[in-house]
Amino acid sequence: MEALMASYGGDTSSDSDSDETLPESTSSAPEPSKPPRLPPPPVSLLKSPKSLGILNQLETVQVSRVRSFAHVDGNYALHVYIPVRIPSGSKEKLARFIDKVSSLVPGLNVVDADVPLNILLKNNEKLEEIALGREFHISLGRTVAIRVHQIESVLSMLRQKPQLRRRYLINFDKWEVFVNDDHTRSFLSIEVLTGGLAEIARQIQAVNEVYKLHSLPEFYKDPRPHISIAWALGDISESLKRVVEAQQKSFLSVGELSRKPLFTCNFGEIECKIGSKTYKI
Repeated sequence: MEALMASYGGDTSSDSDSDETLPESTSSAPEPSKPPRLPPPPVSLLKSPKSLGILNQLETVQVSRVRSFAHVDGNYALHVYIPVRIPSGSKEKLARFIDKVSSLVPGLNVVDADVPLNILLKNNEKLEEIALGREFHISLGRTVAIRVHQIESVLSMLRQKPQLRRRYLINFDKWEVFVNDDHTRSFLSIEVLTGGLAEIARQIQAVNEVYKLHSLPEFYKDPRPHISIAWALGDISESLKRVVEAQQKSFLSVGELSRKPLFTCNFGEIECKIGSKTYKI
């Protein structure tokens, strides 16, 4: 990128940035002409290679979200979670369900990517890549603010919990709808009901113990482990749930869904994100 900028004239300073005063000319000879400046480089060349992918083919839509808590200098957002990747063999059937739900419920967006699902309708390849190809999270604790002096203590205590390292299988069994505490966002999610549920409950309890020792709010009393696939502004949980339940019955009746889990994956590890940094537990 530096070579690119240099070839287009990399001097970005202006006259007002210099403290030096140019001396007045004492010669009547004309000032030599400056070489012509090259035009600025195309905007597309200044973007990182990752930004030139499939998302650039989609229309640009600004989606507004509300912060869970106010930013305070010296505070860092803490989130403890299990990373989850959907197996490639399960993405197609999940994409068909998402396609149908999003066609009936306007305003759904891809989690973390902020891409409206309605612009991905009828294109399962894009839907699978953008909506289902990312890393998902099973939260083991609330997202809370901690002070910088608490970071090392939180990480150390989490790493001392043996139940956070035991291996097991996780079944993702059922489409479900959730809403956040302040009812500013609704989520289309997949819930864990069978395999892995007991193990995740023990891990949540271990994280709660660490939170409690740091005077942080504990997790919900009756946790329902899940990953969130899409979100919408406001509390549309009732209307979204009606559509999801109707579509689950419809997909079951035609054999698109079965009584088996929607997909299964291995528990690999727990991660802890503090501010912009991610730590392995």
